[in-house]
Amino acid sequence: MSKHKRKAIIDDGMNSELVYGADFDGYLGIPLIRKPDKLIIPADIVPFTKRNRTNSEKVAVGFYEMDTEFSDVLISPADYIEEFCKQPLVTPENIKAILSPDCSLYRDAPLSVQISNIYRNRAIGYYYQSHGAYVIPQVRWGNALTYTTQVLPERAAFLGVEKHSIVAIGTYGCFKTRDDKYHFEAGLAAMMDTLEPKIVLVYGSMNEKVFGPYLKSAQFIAYPDWITRVKGGDR
Repeated sequence: MSKHKRKAIIDDGMNSELVYGADFDGYLGIPLIRKPDKLIIPADIVPFTKRNRTNSEKVAVGFYEMDTEFSDVLISPADYIEEFCKQPLVTPENIKAILSPDCSLYRDAPLSVQISNIYRNRAIGYYYQSHGAYVIPQVRWGNALTYTTQVLPERAAFLGVEKHSIVAIGTYGCFKTRDDKYHFEAGLAAMMDTLEPKIVLVYGSMNEKVFGPYLKSAQFIAYPDWITRVKGGDR
């Protein structure tokens, strides 16, 4: 049995303590994860449930897993402050970073649900940043309504992230169908246009045809996903 009792998060304003002191971005009021003073590239990215398999301080913890695998972070983020936020001075030689939670944005989910998961991604990212963690925004888009202005006056998928900064994206499982590929490429183009990032961390394969048009616009760093790494014998 889980040590946490699930609570109705709307009863307390969607965990309002997470965004105490935050600035809010755009018409939707998405909490803003601030651009770090130094843009530092992690040596590796490991999934949340595999984070204890490495001792390196240069490794960033990512959430590229089913949401149920990191549900404790979503439900009780305060339980991880000691682990994620207590660290030595951040330098290129010594970084303990986390990516904001990669909450699922299913394209067939209602837009309100997709926006709620964007909000939670940024709220928890801001929360850890406000407690001293080196947080890299994980950017995820769902259907076209999240990365265009077809319905909303702004591209919701990119709210809460500052321009000209460092971001992370995941490609694992994003090219299974033609529709998947279309939305990934369209969302990537929208992200590059909206955020104009300086550094893009890519967890998973980095197809040259998909990413080629942007390689002169930003520095892209690819990290093999955990499944590929394990199959290749690199643990």
